[in-house]
Amino acid sequence: MSARFERAIWDPVEQLPRERLRELQLERLRTTVDRVEPLGAPALRSLEDVRRLPFSWKADLRDNYPFGLLAVPRERLVRVHASSGSHGKPTVVGYTRADLDAWAELMARCMTMAGVRRGMLVHNANGYGLFTGGLGFHDGAERLGATVIPVSGGFSARQAMLLSDLGGQVLCATPSYALVIAQAVRDAGMDPSDLQLELGLFGGEPFSHAMREQIELELGLRAVAFYGLSEMCGPGVAAECHAREGLHVQEDHFLVEVVDPDSGESLPEGEQGELVFTTLAKEALPLIRYRTGDIGSVDGSPCKCGRTFARVTGLHGRRDDMLIVRGVNLFPSSVEHVLLGIEEVAPHYRLIVDREGSMDELTVECEPASDGVDREALAARLEHLLREHAGIRIGVAVVDPGAVPRSEGKAVRVVDRRS
Repeated sequence: MSARFERAIWDPVEQLPRERLRELQLERLRTTVDRVEPLGAPALRSLEDVRRLPFSWKADLRDNYPFGLLAVPRERLVRVHASSGSHGKPTVVGYTRADLDAWAELMARCMTMAGVRRGMLVHNANGYGLFTGGLGFHDGAERLGATVIPVSGGFSARQAMLLSDLGGQVLCATPSYALVIAQAVRDAGMDPSDLQLELGLFGGEPFSHAMREQIELELGLRAVAFYGLSEMCGPGVAAECHAREGLHVQEDHFLVEVVDPDSGESLPEGEQGELVFTTLAKEALPLIRYRTGDIGSVDGSPCKCGRTFARVTGLHGRRDDMLIVRGVNLFPSSVEHVLLGIEEVAPHYRLIVDREGSMDELTVECEPASDGVDREALAARLEHLLREHAGIRIGVAVVDPGAVPRSEGKAVRVVDRRS
């Protein structure tokens, strides 16, 4: 891919000097706070004063389901999206026309940063509907001037056929579904050299460096990470540039903090904690100090790409996804890192948590990469590596190829049977 396209800048604000960017953030923060709390809002003399404001939580959205937190009349909404609602009622997010326009601009920015250029064929395998991924990438690609193939999720054999026949150059999907598509490509008797793919834009779930390498190997593309959440807008909150040394937060639209997950105290730059975002330009659903539950850190040092926006680094997944097994904190991504470091292991796995008596037991189900693998020896090797990595005993079951359930969207990595 030409470096000219990799280093393209969509909007000059991406290179705004940090001092000027902070002035813009403070101006927009004051406007947002006045809209959310028109009476009694504390005076904000600096960005650090945001810490005097209370947090908002996913529970606030659920308690006011569906439209209780809107800052505009419901009739001004032109679209509604929602989370999956896997832990109860979904969180409903409304958008005004200006919100959708801003979101499309953010996605065009992020996709340009990732290397997408005008006229490229974008194969969008994200689900269309209440999930923000499909329409988020669709609108951003159209705004950028790319050609969108709105395939949506599912029908994986058809995905492979259309990638080949239409010559898609950019694949948009969750990382786990990209691997399902890669399997469909193999099942169709093709290999990566038969495709025109250059870029993969992946979001919706965390993925390790090992998973990135696996996707790149199996699809012959350059994998780029996107980050977002429906409460902010969807994808487009942050994304990687060509350097891939963290995901640039679109700081003129989102003020990012890192706090201690337990105490809520602000943490200094570089320390890992819970990401907290404040929207700076949303009309329909502005949120102040929203606790994302996502664990990461922030790096404000200069980036090779020339953008001045700070980067989110060290994303491990949601705090809710973290398992506590026999007193040890464990993220699925940590297990993934070990599994995919072994050539004989296929990139499909899940963690099963059971309770036997008063003891928690964790078992990893994974698949062999080929038919000739000695499964018992592989399981024993993985159990040894996982014990060294995690400090606790973790059972391993190497199951038949295809036995681990596949997903067309976000993969279900944890099955907790303790309840």
